[in-house]
Amino acid sequence: MASPSLVWFRDDLRVADHPALAVAAERGEPIVALYVLDEESRGIRPLGEAAKWWLHASLLSLQAKLDELGGKLVLRRGAAADIVPALAEELDAGLVVWNRRYGGPERDVDTAIKSALREAGRVVHSMPGSLLIEPWEVSTGEDKPYRVYSPFFNALTERFKREPPRDPIAVPAKLTKPRGSAVPASDELDDWGLLPTRDWGEGLAEIWTPGEDAAHERMEQFLADDVSGYSDDRDFPGHDATSRLSPRLRWGELSSPQVWAAARGHTGKGASTFRNELAWRDFAWHTLFYSPDLHRVSWREEYEKFPWPRLKPSQLKAWQRGATGIPLVDAGMRQLWHHGWMHNRSRMVTASFLIKHLLIDWRHGEEWFWDTLVDADAANNPFNWQWVAGSGVDAAPYFRIFNPERQADKFDPEGAYVKLWVPEAGSDDYPDPIVDLKEGRERALAAWEQVRR
Repeated sequence: MASPSLVWFRDDLRVADHPALAVAAERGEPIVALYVLDEESRGIRPLGEAAKWWLHASLLSLQAKLDELGGKLVLRRGAAADIVPALAEELDAGLVVWNRRYGGPERDVDTAIKSALREAGRVVHSMPGSLLIEPWEVSTGEDKPYRVYSPFFNALTERFKREPPRDPIAVPAKLTKPRGSAVPASDELDDWGLLPTRDWGEGLAEIWTPGEDAAHERMEQFLADDVSGYSDDRDFPGHDATSRLSPRLRWGELSSPQVWAAARGHTGKGASTFRNELAWRDFAWHTLFYSPDLHRVSWREEYEKFPWPRLKPSQLKAWQRGATGIPLVDAGMRQLWHHGWMHNRSRMVTASFLIKHLLIDWRHGEEWFWDTLVDADAANNPFNWQWVAGSGVDAAPYFRIFNPERQADKFDPEGAYVKLWVPEAGSDDYPDPIVDLKEGRERALAAWEQVRR
């Protein structure tokens, strides 16, 4: 009797360029694909509400893709350390394989599962995930992780001269699943309750179609039409000039090697800047691999002593709702709530305003973005918040304080972005600013001086 392969899907919801699926397909035995909604394992962060919406739709897409190939997706909810070995035993799996994860708690879970499977006499492999390189594959001359992006990128570039990123792996021609009663039972996706009860679903669906096919369509459209002007236009939130591939990469509907390979034929400043942004994502994962508490602890230890004042819930709520009286900040926060996504320029401005003008701990903002962004992942979300706060790796200095009014003048000069999201700005219906920008800046600099002492 054939011993099937068990392929454990995680943040890699695709069938193309899926190393684990390819290894299982080459083995030639029946395949069972597994996705575990793990909200129980210690240290693994529960998904935010917007992320759950995306996951629901992307799993539907993955189910359809696997069905087309003749495969089977099994859904289970619970602790992965219990579910994966138990399902492997139920199937008498001859191979268990997955693509790697790089967060600390996730690695702990994977290590425990790998040990349990090997103790049970099963063959188990982990494969490179969705990054350009594994986080440990580049290091400083002292064999330490990089603390500055430019040397990291230079090391990456030099490595690629010697050993280019792997070519994307083709979709398996065909999959087979176990016969009859050997097919394991699966949860019903709708029973997981991933879809939001709040007024998000309609707004998210306005601009997003999760799934592998839609991801490829978006990538191809961006590279054909927009990448040439990316370097010049990407900073203007009122322009539709960014790739919007971040949720595709976060959920692994695309891998970074796929995007890198697709962009390989494009030259010029825009394509170069775009590749640089892909490498920045890898830098975030490189950092998380060596600093697994990134969403809880300031990377620069001295910032743990920062004199945050007592939280004013009314100010935090005004920021979350896009009701601060600062038009560019409010535009970004309303875009976030409505679409589960925000332009990168707006992310920097809104984060800087919260941390520096309102003197609210960056962790409050990171948590809100985690809950409301469709693209928030364990590395890039805290990494970028700490970059703005000044507490992170290669971070902007704390005294770099974005002035939202000057940012609007420079990057939304005609006011198109603000008019779209804050049409009442300038009218009697618009609230007064919750903080004076000059006073907020001076208060932030005074607090920063206390950390420097």
